[in-house]
Amino acid sequence: MDKSLYSIEKFKQDNIRAVDAKFEAQKIAFSPLSFQAIRATLELGILKLIEDSGEKGISLSELAQKTNISEYGVGVLLEMALGMNVIKLAKDSSEKDERFVLGKIGWMLLEDELTKANFNFTNDICYKGAYDLLDSVKMGKPVGLKHFGENWTTIYEALSSLPERAKTSWFAFDHFYSDIAFPEALPIVFKDKVNHLVDIGGNTAKWACACCAYNQDVKITIVDLPGQTAVAEKNAKAQGFENRIGTHAGNVLDDNTTLPESPDAVWMSQFLDCFSLNQITKILKKVYNAATEKTNVYVLEPLWDKQQFEASSYSLQATSLYFTCMANGNSKMYRYGELVEAIEKAGFTLSCAHHNLGSNSYSLLVFKKA
Repeated sequence: MDKSLYSIEKFKQDNIRAVDAKFEAQKIAFSPLSFQAIRATLELGILKLIEDSGEKGISLSELAQKTNISEYGVGVLLEMALGMNVIKLAKDSSEKDERFVLGKIGWMLLEDELTKANFNFTNDICYKGAYDLLDSVKMGKPVGLKHFGENWTTIYEALSSLPERAKTSWFAFDHFYSDIAFPEALPIVFKDKVNHLVDIGGNTAKWACACCAYNQDVKITIVDLPGQTAVAEKNAKAQGFENRIGTHAGNVLDDNTTLPESPDAVWMSQFLDCFSLNQITKILKKVYNAATEKTNVYVLEPLWDKQQFEASSYSLQATSLYFTCMANGNSKMYRYGELVEAIEKAGFTLSCAHHNLGSNSYSLLVFKKA
C-alpha cells in the first residue's frame, strides 16, 4: 500500500517569497565554499568541541587553542557556520564573551547517520568530479571519474581500486540505504518457498548473507563483475555461508553473459539505478529468459516520487548527479512509473508493490512473467 506523505504536487507550486528566493539562490552560488567550510569544521574537530561544550558554549579563543588553528582560521569557519545555522551563539553570549553552541543542523551533521553517509560520499567520491558535470551531460559519460584514474569507463570497475577513504565512503553510502530495508524485505521474499535465489548485483554479499541467516535452506547465486564476486566470496566465507552462496561472474550488459536458469526468485537491490532505461530492459530480458512462470523477480529501489519526506526526494535527486558525472553517465534514481515501464517492456508484469520499507522509504516491486 502506498502511504507516501510527500506529494509530487509540491513541484507544481512556486509560492516562495522573492526575498527568500534570493537567499536560496545565494546558498547555491556559494555552495562549494560553504560545503568545504563545514567539512573543515568537522575534520578539525571544531563542531565536536562545540557540541561537547553544551549549553554554556565555547569561545573562539578556546577553539583556536584546542585545535591549534589560528583565531583567524577558526573565525572564518565559525562565521560561515553561523550563516548556515549549523551553530548558534549562546543565549547569554555577549560581544565581549561570545560563545558558540551547536544548532540542530550541526547536530545532524555530527550525529545523523543519513547525513554523515551523504556528506562523506559527496566529499570523498563526488566533489572533484562534480566540476565535470556539464561535460558529463554533454558527452553522456562520467567525465568526473578521471579524478580516480583513466582506466575505467564506470565507477563499478574501479571500486576495488579506489583509495581506502573513498572506498569506505562509497560502500557506507551504498549499504546505508538498502540494508535498512532488508529486515522488512526478507519476510516478503520468503513468504513463498525459495530454494534458489539469484542475486544480481550482489556486491559484497550483504543481502545473500542476510538471506542465509534468515532461511536455513536457501542457496544463493550472486551475479556481479569479477572484482565484486571475489569480495562476495570472501565475505560469504567469513560468515560461514560459503557452501550456500556461490557466484556467477560476468557483465550483465555483455551479450554473451547468461544468467543461472530456473531460480525460484531473482533479487536486484539498488542495482537497476546503475543503468539507463534501455539497459534495464535489456537486463530484464535476460532475466526473462532465465526465469520460469513461477519465478518472482524482486526489485528494491528508492524511488524519488515515493518518499515520505522532501529531504529524501532531494537526496535521491542529488544522487542522480553522481551517476551522471562519476558512475556511468547514463543512469539515475528513477520515478516509480518509468522504472516499472522499463521492466514490463522485457515481458514482465508488476505483481505487487510494497512502499516505505525501512526508514529510507524503499520500494520493493515484485514482477512475474506476463
